[in-house]
Amino acid sequence: MEENNISRRKLLGGLGAGLAAAAVSPILPAEAAPGPTAAPLQDPTTKYPRPPFKSQSQPWPGLASQMDPKPDHGETSYKGSGRLQGRKALITGGDSGMGRAAAIAYAREGADVAINYLPAEEADAKEVIALIKKEGRKGIAIPGDLRDEAFCKKLVEEAVRQLGGLDIVVSNAARQQANKSILDISTEQFDWTIKTNIYAPFWIIKAALPHLPPGSAIIGTTSEQATDPSEDLYDYAQTKAATTNYVRSLAKQLAPKGIRVNGVAPGPIWTPLQVSGGATQEKLVKFGGDTPMKRPGQPVELASIYVQLAASDASYATGQIYGSAGGKGMP
Repeated sequence: MEENNISRRKLLGGLGAGLAAAAVSPILPAEAAPGPTAAPLQDPTTKYPRPPFKSQSQPWPGLASQMDPKPDHGETSYKGSGRLQGRKALITGGDSGMGRAAAIAYAREGADVAINYLPAEEADAKEVIALIKKEGRKGIAIPGDLRDEAFCKKLVEEAVRQLGGLDIVVSNAARQQANKSILDISTEQFDWTIKTNIYAPFWIIKAALPHLPPGSAIIGTTSEQATDPSEDLYDYAQTKAATTNYVRSLAKQLAPKGIRVNGVAPGPIWTPLQVSGGATQEKLVKFGGDTPMKRPGQPVELASIYVQLAASDASYATGQIYGSAGGKGMP
C-alpha cells in the first residue's frame, strides 16, 4: 500500500514539474508554410508610356494592332482567379479598348464571352477570340453594325444561343469624332453617334432583359466627358451624359428583379478611338499629359473594374459610376 502511495506521489510530482516547466518555457511559433511571393510595387506614373506620342491617323474605326505604341489590354498582364466561373457575357466593342480588356479578363476569370465589333475590325477581333479560347472558354464573334435595330436583336439572340444563356451585358461600343465647331457636324454624323452610343444600348438591353436571371449584371461604358465635356466632342459628350443617366435610372428599375446596372467612366485611355478621329493630332501627341499622372490610361487598367461590377461579391453595388481618370477626380 505504501509503495502505491509513493509511486502516485512521484507521478503527480513529475506531472507538476512538467507543467511548471511548460509555463515558463518560451512558446515557439509553428513554422509557417512558404506563401506566394508578393509582386513588386510599381509606380503608376511610369508604368505605361507617357506623351509625347507619335502623330498617327487611321480611318474610322481604327485597329489597336496598328497603334504606336500598342495598347495593353491585358494580353499578358491580366491574371485571373475564377471570379466569374461559369458566367456568360456579351460585350459590344469587344475587339479593342475597354471592351477587349473586359473580354480577356472575363475569360481569365472563367466566363464564356461573345463579342460584337464592326466587320472592319475583324483583325483585332480574331486576336481576342483566340485569347478567350486559349483560356478554355467559349469565344463567340458576332460582327455587325449596332445602328441597326434588327441586328441588335439578332446579336442578343445569337449570344444567348451560342453561349447557352446570358447573365452579363457590357454595352461598351461607341463612336467618337472630334469637331472644332457644331457647324462641322452634319445631321448624318450626329445621327451616327447617337445611334451607336444611345440607341444601341437601348435596343440591346431590351432584347437581353427576358434572358437575364436574378444576379445578372449590366455595365455601360460612360466617360469623364459626361461631367466635364471637351469643346470639340459636342455630340459624343452628350451621349456619355445620357449613358450615366440611363445607368442610374435603369438600376432603380431593375433592382427589384435582382439585376444590377453600373457604369465605368474612363478618363483619357489609349484606344483606337483617339487615332481614328476621336482626337486632333495636336491633342493626340500630348494625350493624357494633362492628368495628374501625366499619361493616358491603358485599357487593362480598367479591366478589374469591369470584373468587379460583374462579380457576385459586388451584389450591393448598383446605379454606381466607377471612375478611372488618372487623378482628374471625375466623376
